Amino acid sequence: MAGSDRWTHGTDERAPYILSALFGGSDLILLWSALQIAAGDHRLWFFCVPPLAMLGMWPFLRWNRAASRTHGAVSLLFVLAALGGMGTGSAITTIPLVVVVLTHIVSVFGFGGGVWFSAVAVGFTLTANLMMGRDAWRSLAETIVMAVFTVWALIATRVLLGARQRAADNERLLAELTDAHAKLRRYAARVGELTVAEERARMSREMHDSVGHYLTVINLGLENAQRYRAARPDEAWAEVRQAQQLTVEALADTRRWVRALKPLALEGKAGATALAELARSFEGTGLDVTFQAEGAGPALDEEAELVMYRALQEGLTNAARHSGARRVAVVLGASDGRVELAVTDDGRGAADEEVCGGHGLAGLRQRVTALGGSLHAGSRAEGGFALRVYLPAGTGAGL
Repeated sequence: MAGSDRWTHGTDERAPYILSALFGGSDLILLWSALQIAAGDHRLWFFCVPPLAMLGMWPFLRWNRAASRTHGAVSLLFVLAALGGMGTGSAITTIPLVVVVLTHIVSVFGFGGGVWFSAVAVGFTLTANLMMGRDAWRSLAETIVMAVFTVWALIATRVLLGARQRAADNERLLAELTDAHAKLRRYAARVGELTVAEERARMSREMHDSVGHYLTVINLGLENAQRYRAARPDEAWAEVRQAQQLTVEALADTRRWVRALKPLALEGKAGATALAELARSFEGTGLDVTFQAEGAGPALDEEAELVMYRALQEGLTNAARHSGARRVAVVLGASDGRVELAVTDDGRGAADEEVCGGHGLAGLRQRVTALGGSLHAGSRAEGGFALRVYLPAGTGAGL
């Protein structure tokens, strides 16, 4: 708990600083009054016992209702010592002590205990004044003053203890929020790892289907060539030439997959620079890829940047493998508080069932939707295929 809060809230083991100061002052006044009485009559030295006893018990008091029986017994002795010391001075001088004792009783025994002590303190004040032969009106006035201050002390104690409880609840909630935030960060990191693993698994399956197909056909062709090499050498050489051509295509397809699997940050690059680098990496695959970034654009966080990067990967890979395109145009821009990525080619396009049934686009659409964006993919009226991704702007490194 902060030092400033300790002045008013305290802890289960220690009273608030302001209450400790009030007790110290009131106990010294009570001890001074007892010494004055003892100086007039040495037989009344026992009046010094209550303030000294309270001073000795003060460090051992506990300030919560979960105190042990031993601490509860110390609290009762402290209350009895306070009642004994109240007879030493007037009601005015003992009011600070009554406030301290009331606060302690409510902390340990509850509000009901404070009400009982208030009644006892008021009755004790009236009885002590009458037994000492003081004027009835003065006795009544001091009793009324004591009653007013005990009621005030009860209300103030209730407020202080409520503030202390709220402060403790706030600290507990803050600790829980801090723990929850740490867990969410761990969960987010785990989700990111799972997303990468899922993406790699999908691409590995597609890579296996693609390259595996080539290798299967090549193997069959070489087996045929081996069978035909003596009886039909021309057909055997035709099978070899076909296998050689398929090997070139398989190698090109493998290189495309390697390019598509490059990480988001290419040699320290991110955002639009990373996307441009990815577009350039497809040079040599038979595609003429152009990249254009229109303006700086609003900011995107790291997850949104990764989705944009994966969207460009998907668009370029599909164009290289399926569309038969020669040119691909990539445009990155911003409008109306959102970032837009468009990947268009001049290939043969795709049927609606191919677009809807593709695992890559389906998974990408889910990731885009989860970020509050949208994805549109399909054949263009003028020919070719277009993939457009829209994501809302957020905080983080801008694209």
